[in-house]
Amino acid sequence: MTSELYTDRIPSPLGPLSAVVDARGALVVLGFEPYSGPARVDAGRLDPVRAALARYFAGELRTFELELAPAGTPFQLGVWRELVRIPYGATTSYGALARRVGNAAAVRAVGRANGANPIAIVVPCHRVIGADGTLTGYGGGLERKRALLELEARVAGQALISA
Repeated sequence: MTSELYTDRIPSPLGPLSAVVDARGALVVLGFEPYSGPARVDAGRLDPVRAALARYFAGELRTFELELAPAGTPFQLGVWRELVRIPYGATTSYGALARRVGNAAAVRAVGRANGANPIAIVVPCHRVIGADGTLTGYGGGLERKRALLELEARVAGQALISA
């Protein structure tokens, strides 16, 4: 049985975000593209997500405490769990992330899982950069990735660092 889903658009300094929660209020999707799946528009159910994002963009929130319910393969879920462990204001490489999930040879698979992350910002795939320190792909675009990393570095009072 499929859980009922609820959606709304949430304004942000980087453009509107589409958010989707399940009947329990767990975050299923957060992205810059409009959500096109089956869901009812219900702004009230998205209030906790809206409030957390407002605090994040204001520099008042470093760790999200939202319940998450992303859909993915066991490998993807493992990568996404590791993404949440990257400290605020820090970055890591795809290779380091592959080692953290226990398969140093899975760099490309980690990259694909990172790119398939359905919960932007909260599951911070923007904190993964190239081994040489360059910004690499981001579903929201590299300018948004740069803006997120700069926000976190500024709030953390540091230059961008690698974890």
